[in-house]
Amino acid sequence: MFTSNPFAELSASIPPAAMQAYVVIMIVLVAAGTLFDVVHKGSAKYFFRNMRKAKAKDAQPVGGGELVSIAVHTAVVDVLASGEFCSARRRIAHLLGMYGFVLYVASTLVMVFNASAGALWAQLWWIGGLMVCLGGYWFWFFIRVDVAAEGNSPFRVVRADLFILSLLASVTLGLVWAWMQASGSAGAMAVFGLYILATTVLFAGVPWSKFAHMFFKPAAAFEKRMSYADGSRSNLPAPADKPERFGSAREQPRHY
Repeated sequence: MFTSNPFAELSASIPPAAMQAYVVIMIVLVAAGTLFDVVHKGSAKYFFRNMRKAKAKDAQPVGGGELVSIAVHTAVVDVLASGEFCSARRRIAHLLGMYGFVLYVASTLVMVFNASAGALWAQLWWIGGLMVCLGGYWFWFFIRVDVAAEGNSPFRVVRADLFILSLLASVTLGLVWAWMQASGSAGAMAVFGLYILATTVLFAGVPWSKFAHMFFKPAAAFEKRMSYADGSRSNLPAPADKPERFGSAREQPRHY
């Protein structure tokens, strides 16, 4: 089960071309939804407006070496290590979900477009899916701010929860479907239908969910670090009981 390509087995019922076309459509939906989100929320205007403000304040020029250093710090600290989270539990849950999602999506693409993909890709698919479930369910039931701090029910749902719920539903149903298919269960195709429905909601719901944030956050983190480096953003001194963290160029944003 953990070493066989579930999509190759599915090809007995659904043509591989149909599966590949579906994947392409989902990619197009993500791209279109992200562009719509940028236009609708004015994200691009926000960054350009901040750049103009920095020039208006006679910001100090940032040299090429310092620019590279800021870019590296942004990639390593803010993107790869999720340095914006001050809570260790929340950061771990986020990293599990992020890297699990990357493994899950990458291995899905390989197995859908290459039916002869080896056992390694099937194993990565399972590992990635389980990482998403571990990080996602841990976050949903134990870490969410409105649950942990405000005492709300873990089953309380608002529109901002669309991304995490559709992601968990898609990955969970995908793993259940693969397990049922491998065991020869009669209900496997019904679960597969629910899996496709949840996956469609996940990728088609980009304009109404937080999916697009994964593209905006690196740009926002880079812009923030640049504004501290060129002096265009005032920076308050660190609290006496908080150590300086994540040092970079001249002054760095602090994540407390």
